[in-house]
Amino acid sequence: MVALLALQVVTAASALANCPGGCSCNDDTLVVVCEESRLDVLPIVLNPSIQRLIIRNNKIKTIDASMVFYTDLQHLDLSQNHLVSIPDKSFAYQRKLQELHLNHNKISAVANTTFQGLGSLTVLNLKRNFLEELTSGIFTTLPKLEELNLGQNRISRIDTRAFSGLSALRILYLDDNQLSSVPTASFSLLGSLAELHVGLNAFSFLPDDAFAGLNRLTVLDLNGAGLSNISENAFRGLPGLRSLNLFGNRLMTVPTQQLSGLTRLEELFIGQNDFHALEIHSFKGLKNLKLIDVTGATQLERVAKGAFEDNLNLETIVLVNNKKLSAVEEGSFLSLPKLRHVLLRDNAIQTLSETTFIGKELKQLDLTDNPIFCDCQLLWLRTLLNEKSNFTQIQCANPDHLRDKYLRALTADDLGCVLHDSRQQTIICIIVVACVAVVATLVLILYRYRKSMQEKLKDYKWNKGRKNLEYHKPISTEEDCIVRGIHPAHYPGQYPAQYPGQLPAASAHGPGLRPIPVTEL
Repeated sequence: MVALLALQVVTAASALANCPGGCSCNDDTLVVVCEESRLDVLPIVLNPSIQRLIIRNNKIKTIDASMVFYTDLQHLDLSQNHLVSIPDKSFAYQRKLQELHLNHNKISAVANTTFQGLGSLTVLNLKRNFLEELTSGIFTTLPKLEELNLGQNRISRIDTRAFSGLSALRILYLDDNQLSSVPTASFSLLGSLAELHVGLNAFSFLPDDAFAGLNRLTVLDLNGAGLSNISENAFRGLPGLRSLNLFGNRLMTVPTQQLSGLTRLEELFIGQNDFHALEIHSFKGLKNLKLIDVTGATQLERVAKGAFEDNLNLETIVLVNNKKLSAVEEGSFLSLPKLRHVLLRDNAIQTLSETTFIGKELKQLDLTDNPIFCDCQLLWLRTLLNEKSNFTQIQCANPDHLRDKYLRALTADDLGCVLHDSRQQTIICIIVVACVAVVATLVLILYRYRKSMQEKLKDYKWNKGRKNLEYHKPISTEEDCIVRGIHPAHYPGQYPAQYPGQLPAASAHGPGLRPIPVTEL
């Protein structure tokens, strides 16, 4: 009976394919598209040679025997219909089928016989259905499958052998389900997997070796997985990971130690978590990181100098929509020679230091929607904006007389600058620093040699006092009188009686004293 029906259809198609109302049928490209055509069953009068059949957003409730007529199909899209179940062997004759899209239906269960015959299938989309569990060997008839989308279902249990036979699988979506823990044992069968999306579940904790066996994984998406705790070795065994999404979890601090082993990581998305600051060396070990995105971190207040010190290959920093982020410390982005894109939109930033980054190397700077305080500290930024016409406009929020004015259009006088020449300011700063350095050096020298200087000062004072005493010393010896030419008789009582009124005679061995000539006035 089925063979007779097929013969009739083929005969009719050879004359002229019947295209249902609301459909588009092209016998040259062998493509049929029926969108919003209110079909409740699969049409059986189409050209049996069609290769692409798109019956999207209709009212089809089941897949019937009409599929047997379209053996040349390579692409079948039955998304956004009312499919509740798929009878066994519904696709037994679609041996050429490569893509099957059954997303946005009401399918509650599939078995290992559901996809029998689909030996060439590479893409299977079951997103947004009512699946609750994945049983053992459910996909064993799909040896060439490369992409499997099971997101937005109700899956709470995955058998350890559920992915058996999927040796070619490279992309797996399990996001937005009801998994309470990472199905590590099930993943161990997927040695070729390159992308894994398991966000929007309820993990709360990642144990050690959570993704053991996935040594070819390059993309791991844990967006909204409910994580509040990550074990130190949770990401062990992922030597080739290039992109990690930890967006929308409950992390109180940046998991620096846990991430440090991902030396080939290039993209990190870590926004919408609960940490208050990006501290120094927050991303230590991530030497190949090119992009970091911290968006919507409602508790983030500060980016410390040195937060990205270990990430010399950073090209893009995204710090957007962090309502409490007001402090980006001096030099935060200064040591990043490859940095080209800085997005600081919609934060609480009022000012930025000139040493925050090397502005002339940037290709993109976005500071819109921040409460910018326009004063002389932003003169450098105004100059930069005028040099880089592709940078976003920055409006002043304060002071009041500059509110809503564009920083690019303001003058140095508008910003209240006394010194307009930045080179002059630099010279003055250098002079001040030099003076401070000289004074500091002198103080250090004085402090270091203070004891020896004190001793020398004491010696100097003692010697000076001694000389003064010698100068004022009373004449008390005969020799002093003789040397000074003073007769002892002028000082009675100070010399012996044997010399009354005369000086002693000359020595037998020397001449006597010569009289001192007296000059009369």
